[in-house]
Amino acid sequence: MVYSRILVLRFPRSVVHKPLVCRLVKDFDLTFNILNAQVFPRKEGILVLELYGSRKDFRMGVQYLKDQGVGVQNAEQEVKRHQDRCTHCGACTAVCPTGALSIQRPEMIVEFDQKKCSVCELCVPACPTRAMKVRPKSQTFFE
Repeated sequence: MVYSRILVLRFPRSVVHKPLVCRLVKDFDLTFNILNAQVFPRKEGILVLELYGSRKDFRMGVQYLKDQGVGVQNAEQEVKRHQDRCTHCGACTAVCPTGALSIQRPEMIVEFDQKKCSVCELCVPACPTRAMKVRPKSQTFFE
């Protein structure tokens, strides 16, 4: 039986150059689909991916990442929009990779489809009025 989860991986500057995700395939027989990535050399990085495999391999792979210093969070946290702060400028729609944020025409109103959101968090810094917020889950995955 295939087990899968969407994870948010946060790579500290000290490990961003290592091929850690590649090792998940080779050493733990896992597969993945990258949903979003912001990883730059010598800087912290973030990777949102859906990880697939057996439950045992999944747990061992996640533990490997943690042992390497990667922050691992379950992406079941939510992005929320504060309606009263949103000015419908559309800045968030330009960075949304999944189309969860879109402009309704001809009204020119920003719509947010929670079901399409991959929790990549790109909309949060893009919003000039700070209407987009991440509601963090209180625990990290497998702790």
